[in-house]
Amino acid sequence: MLQKGTKAPYFEGRDENGNTIKLTDFIGKKLVLYFYPKDSTPGCTAEACDLRDNYERFLSMGYEVLGVSRDSAASHQKFIAKYNLPFHLIADTDLAILKAYEAWGEKKMYGKVTEGTLRTTYVIDENGIIVDAIGKVDTKNHTAQIL
Repeated sequence: MLQKGTKAPYFEGRDENGNTIKLTDFIGKKLVLYFYPKDSTPGCTAEACDLRDNYERFLSMGYEVLGVSRDSAASHQKFIAKYNLPFHLIADTDLAILKAYEAWGEKKMYGKVTEGTLRTTYVIDENGIIVDAIGKVDTKNHTAQIL
């Protein structure tokens, strides 16, 4: 995981609508940048819905929320529509952002080692500095972990 106090790596990706989103779009704002394995799976849905249910609270505290997974833009559109998500999701199909943020790597599941998305959240301040890094995400209570 990237460490607190370090500069957040620059990223540029496309959201569910094909719009370009860059780290520099958030200069002057706080950003909750969360990485998750797959749209519409139980843990990822719980995490997204917890962030959705607290979205106004994040906004009132000066935070933006942005999700990243390797799913396609079309998958993100369905996920957003199905769960009424108010924030954008980046389709990182080439894994560039996932790798830059050390959210892609070796995972053990049922004793089998595979490569995949490591559920991770970074809180980035107004100047692009990582102020918190969460690796053990509680999907149902993620907002409490962040705030």
